[in-house]
Amino acid sequence: MRYMMFIKHPEDYDISQVPPALFGPMGAFVEEYTKKGVFVDGAGLKPLAKGTRVRIAGGKLKVTDGPFPEAKEVVGGYALCEVKSHEEAVDLATKFMELHRIHWPEFRGESELRPLEDGG
Repeated sequence: MRYMMFIKHPEDYDISQVPPALFGPMGAFVEEYTKKGVFVDGAGLKPLAKGTRVRIAGGKLKVTDGPFPEAKEVVGGYALCEVKSHEEAVDLATKFMELHRIHWPEFRGESELRPLEDGG
């Protein structure tokens, strides 16, 4: 089963605001789960100022460059994972968030897990 894990937080931030102490443990975590075949792909996302939105409403498209001041929640990163069960996906997300709790105690956010459609 493939799951997409979104890392979300209430405000935008720049990579320079992430405590350096998080990078080592995060790298080890990704390496461990990549070797196990669980971590397929993932990355942190650049700040909203670097983003662009393409919206459709009333049959019309609108392109807006960031930052987006009305954003109440920011997707800060993602991970695509291959797991055997929903419980394994929850366990992985919990371990990921535990790294944040330990190495970035001020971090406020959540990990949202979504199973991918089977595609056919």
